[in-house]
Amino acid sequence: MKRPILILFAILFVAGIAAADEGMWLYNFPPTAQLKAKYKFDLTPAWLDHTRLSSVRFNNGGSGSFVSANGLTFTNHHVGSECIQQLSTGGKDYLKTGFHAKTQAEEAKCPNLELNVLEGIEDVTPKVNAAAKPNMSVADQAQAQRAEMSAIEQQCATETKQRCDVITLYSGAMYNLYKYKKYTDVRLVFAPEFDAAFFGGDPDNFEYPRYDLDICFFRIYENGEPVHLDNYFKWSTAGVQDGDLIFVSGNPGSTGRLNTMAQLEFLRDTAYPLALRSLARRDDLLKKFSAGSEENARIAQEDIFGYENSLKAFKGYQSGLLDKAVMAKKSAEENKMRQAIASDPKKKDEFGDPWPEIAKAMAFEKQIYLPLNYLDRLGGLRGDLAGVARVLVRAAAERAKPNGERLPEYTDKALVNVQQQLAAAAPVYKDLEELNLVFLFTVVRRDLGTDDPLVRKMLGKESPEQLARRLVTGTHLDDPKVREELYNGGQSAVDASNDPMIRFVASINGDLLAIRKDYEARVDAPTRSAAEKIAKARFAVYGTSVDPDATFTLRLTYGTVKGFEDGEGKFVEPYTNIGGLFERATGAEPYALPESWLKAKASLNLSVPMNLSTTNDTTGGNSGSPMIDKDANIVGLLFDGNIFSLGGDYGYDVAKNRSIAVDSRGLLEGMRKVYHIDRIVDEIEAARK
Repeated sequence: MKRPILILFAILFVAGIAAADEGMWLYNFPPTAQLKAKYKFDLTPAWLDHTRLSSVRFNNGGSGSFVSANGLTFTNHHVGSECIQQLSTGGKDYLKTGFHAKTQAEEAKCPNLELNVLEGIEDVTPKVNAAAKPNMSVADQAQAQRAEMSAIEQQCATETKQRCDVITLYSGAMYNLYKYKKYTDVRLVFAPEFDAAFFGGDPDNFEYPRYDLDICFFRIYENGEPVHLDNYFKWSTAGVQDGDLIFVSGNPGSTGRLNTMAQLEFLRDTAYPLALRSLARRDDLLKKFSAGSEENARIAQEDIFGYENSLKAFKGYQSGLLDKAVMAKKSAEENKMRQAIASDPKKKDEFGDPWPEIAKAMAFEKQIYLPLNYLDRLGGLRGDLAGVARVLVRAAAERAKPNGERLPEYTDKALVNVQQQLAAAAPVYKDLEELNLVFLFTVVRRDLGTDDPLVRKMLGKESPEQLARRLVTGTHLDDPKVREELYNGGQSAVDASNDPMIRFVASINGDLLAIRKDYEARVDAPTRSAAEKIAKARFAVYGTSVDPDATFTLRLTYGTVKGFEDGEGKFVEPYTNIGGLFERATGAEPYALPESWLKAKASLNLSVPMNLSTTNDTTGGNSGSPMIDKDANIVGLLFDGNIFSLGGDYGYDVAKNRSIAVDSRGLLEGMRKVYHIDRIVDEIEAARK
C-alpha cells in the first residue's frame, strides 16, 4: 500500500514536467524522451557531443561558444566587459568607443580570462560517499567528503593535465567529475559600444521588448597561435520562426528549486534584504564617485552596471519569494514529499525527517550572517587589494597543510587559478579601492555595532576613512611582482611583510576563520547532510527524470520562440526588429544610439529581427549562451531574461518565464553594415560551408 503512493506521486510529478519546457539538463542525462514525446526530435549522442564541445564557459561567470575552426568565440558584451575595461589604458575607453581588431595581430590579450570546454564526465558518487564513515560526526563526514573530492580532482588533474572539478548534484545524491580543456590565452577581437550593447540601460534591463546588440568576440590561442577546432557552431542566416524548437547550451549559475521552505524563508527575510541594502548603497556611492571626473566615470562604469543589474535581479528573486501563491506552492510540494516519506516505513527508517535539521541550521546562520557575509565571504570586503591580501594570508597557511585538509579554495588544483590571478597585470585603481574600504568599515561598524569586539579590533582608534587611506596608500599589492614574491615566499614572507594591507588582514584572519568554522559546523555540514537525505529520497522516487539545481556547469535546455503576457495582461510579441531600435531611440541616455548606428541607418534593412524571446529555462551564468536550432546552427545569443524569469530560480512558469537573445540575422546585419567587421563575418560564413 505504501510504495504505490510514491510511484503515483512520481508519475504525476514527471507528467507535469513533460508538459512544459522546464529543465536545465545534464549532458550525461539529457531530456531525450521528453523531446521525442513533445517535439518528435531525436537527441542523438553525436548531436550532444558536438554541442558540448562547441560550448565554452567563461571563468568570470558567463557562457559562450566557438563559431569557427580558428578559435573564434562569441559571448555577451557584459561577459567580456571586464577584459574590455582592463584593456582600456593610455587614455582609451573601449567600453565607450567599442573595440575592433582589424587584423589578427591587433587582437588584444585579456589580462585574466580563462575559458573551459567540458571534455568528459565521470560518475564518482560511490567514491565520495564511501569517504563518509557511519561513526563520524556530521561535520567530520563533510570534511572527509571534501577531502575525497579534492583527492579525486588532484589525481585527475595530474593524470590528464586538465581542469578537474567534482560537481555536487541533487544536493549530494550524485557527484560527477567534470574534465575541462582550459584556455588562458584569450584575446579580444570585437566589441560594440556600450550604448549599443546595453541600449535601454537599467530601465529595460530584465524587460521586453529589447533592442540590444549584446555581443563580444574573442579568439583563443595556444603557443601563440589561434587554436584549430574540430567542433564549432555554424551560423544560421535564416534564423528561426515563432513556435520553432530552439536549444540553449550554457552554464546556469545557481538555482534553489530544491531548497526547503526554511532555506527559502532565510533568503526572503535575511539574505536578500541585506543584499538589496548593500547594493543600493554601493550603487549610490559609485555614482557619486563617477560624477567626479570623466576618468572616474570610465573606471566605475562596469561596477555600476554590475550593481544595478544585481539590484534588479535580487528584487526579482525576492519578489518571487514574497509571492504568497509561489510560497504556498513550494510549501505544498514540500509537505507532499514529507508525507510520501512518512507514509513508507522503509523510506522513513532510511531518511527520517531531515527538514527540521535544516530549519535549525538556518536559525543559526541568521545569527552569524552579518560578519559571515560582510567579511569572510567578501560580501563587504570589496576591492582587489583587500581581496589579494586575504588570498596571500590564507594561501600561506593552507599550503602548509595536507591537500585534503585545506580550505577548498586553496587545494593544489585551486592554487593553479590563484597563481594565475595573482600574476595578472590587471589595472588597480587606488581611489576606488579606498572608497570601497571606507564603505566596508562604515557598514560593518554600523550593522555590527561600535562595541562589537571584531569591529573594535578592525578599526582600533581610527575612523573608517583614516584606516582605508592608510591601508591603500601604504600597500604595494597592486604590483604583480610583489604579490608573486609574497606567494612564493610562503608563511615566512607573509609573517615578515610590513605591508599594511597584509598586516590588517592577518590581524583579523583568525576571527574570520572562527566564524567560518562555526558556519561549516553548525550550518553547512548539517544542511548538507539533511539536504542529501532529502535529495536521495527524491532521487529514489524521480531519478534523473527531473533536472538538478544549476551549478555553473554545462546544461542543455529546450524551448520554443514564443511571446508572453506582461504584468498588465498585454501580449508581447516574440520578435523585435532593427526599425524598432530607431523608433525607441530618443537621443538621450539610456536611449541614445551610437553615431555608428545613426550613420548606417540608410543602409540597414529595418525589418530584420533584432531580439527574440523563447521559453528556454535559463538563469544567471547563461549569459552569452548560444541559441541553436535542431541542426545545431547558431540562431541567437542569449543575453537576458524577462522580469518573470527572475522567479525561475525557485520554479519555472512556462506562461511567463522567457529568455531573451540577439537574433542571428540582426547580428549579421549589424556586423556587416554598422561595424564593417568583414574579416569576422567572412570567417563565420566560411565556417558554414
